[in-house]
Amino acid sequence: MTDKAKVLAQKIATIADNKKGNKIVILNMQGLSFLTDYFVIVSASNKILVKAITDYVEDELAKEEIFAVHKEGYSEGNWVLLDFGDVVLHVFLEEEREFYNLEQLWADAPAEAFEVKEDVKKV
Repeated sequence: MTDKAKVLAQKIATIADNKKGNKIVILNMQGLSFLTDYFVIVSASNKILVKAITDYVEDELAKEEIFAVHKEGYSEGNWVLLDFGDVVLHVFLEEEREFYNLEQLWADAPAEAFEVKEDVKKV
């Protein structure tokens, strides 16, 4: 786990929160997954908002030259995954999030505190 990954996870959560994402959870995946250090899980009330949150996160991080290495599910808009390497963002429709229940699937992953911040540190 790196401080850089933790800062990025907090930044992504804050950006999603600024675009009306809700039920935001940050899971520390270190020691549980070799693929990433953090999951950021966000809910949205409709497909348009799922895509809007995803677009906004990509646009804001692009300003700092941080780009997703993989993007999945965008065309359907039910569950969009953005892989930033050390951090993976999951933006779900509320009913999809309940169905897949990643928090239960990864119940061993400790949840990190998410603090809403107006000004987040650059990664």
